[in-house]
Amino acid sequence: MTVAVSLLRGINVGGRNKIRMADLRELYRGLGLCNVQSLLQSGNVLFETAETDLAGVGRELEAAIRDDFGLDIHIILRSTADFGEIFGRHQFSAAQLGEPRKIAVVFLSDLADSAAVDRLRESNPGREIIHADGRELYIYYTDGMARSKLDSSRIERALGLHSTARNWNTCTRISTLLAEYET
Repeated sequence: MTVAVSLLRGINVGGRNKIRMADLRELYRGLGLCNVQSLLQSGNVLFETAETDLAGVGRELEAAIRDDFGLDIHIILRSTADFGEIFGRHQFSAAQLGEPRKIAVVFLSDLADSAAVDRLRESNPGREIIHADGRELYIYYTDGMARSKLDSSRIERALGLHSTARNWNTCTRISTLLAEYET
């Protein structure tokens, strides 16, 4: 069985795209996914599947959410191994890691073109530090996330990819839950 995490973009944010986690877990189970659990209300769902094509699972989930909830939601999936690698690929300093609320991992639907990432850095109006590695962006929000203009919409326009971001604390919690599947 493959253990994976699905990261839904833009649900339960600002009262829009509301989906109850209990309903979402039931939808996953109805599609034959096993040991389904969610974390927080922002669409982090962990599960096991016999399928090896996670991209196909993602398309099936997106279609089911569209059919059942009437929402066009993009989903980024990562296997346990993929997710675990994010902690070894970041370039945050010890001081930055000491401020986990200022750190985000942006999960991308595909590899980002390096020229597009350079343009994103150059056009960014803030002081965020952006590092790209694999299918993730690692961002340190120097002045905090609350007022930053570097949001998912700006990132998606610049890179031409779907994305969803999770802060460092959430990534750590997801990693801990994924590790429990291995025991």
